[in-house]
Amino acid sequence: MNKEIRLNIFERLSAAIPNPETELNYSTPFELLIAVILSAQATDKGVNIATDKLFPVANTPEAIYALGEEGLKSYIKTIGLFNTKAANIIKTCKMLVEQHNSVVPDNREDLEALPGVGRKTANVVLNTAYGQPTIAVDTHIFRVSNRTKLATGKNVLDVEKKLLKVIPKAYIIPAHHLLILHGRYTCVARKPRCGACCISDLCEYKDKITD
Repeated sequence: MNKEIRLNIFERLSAAIPNPETELNYSTPFELLIAVILSAQATDKGVNIATDKLFPVANTPEAIYALGEEGLKSYIKTIGLFNTKAANIIKTCKMLVEQHNSVVPDNREDLEALPGVGRKTANVVLNTAYGQPTIAVDTHIFRVSNRTKLATGKNVLDVEKKLLKVIPKAYIIPAHHLLILHGRYTCVARKPRCGACCISDLCEYKDKITD
């Protein structure tokens, strides 16, 4: 796939998805961080149901830490792995208060030092909250990148590194959500909607479904 085709892909995706943004509900970097931690192995819809109840009650590191693990669990018990997530979030809130003046870090090293925050979560926060050129390769981005041959790789880190090299500079920030949303609603896992895909003719996927 050459440079011109890659540019064309992102031009079309940008036209088809004019407001590429996360579907998680949040209003501050801290709310985003908590929502992303909760979203591991959970749907954005499920996370939003929980945080829509949690954030009006507690939406700062101090307030959530004051809830304690058990108090937090009462809000997030509908989400998978809620016991582990509650423990990590309480520890993270404590670290934010004690080490970062309750401010979510804007760098990878400090973010990944927080309990429950790995590379993917850090990338989401850096990209979405702070507008940095990062790509959080989730199952959707991994699938779209490999299917289209935009950036092929056997693991998420390989795909992330390749994407950062080949994405046109003009789209390096919105690319994260453009690819996620395209994978979530068009280039879906089982039966990709190739007939409704705006980049079908540019995609190198061999088993396209056109009906």
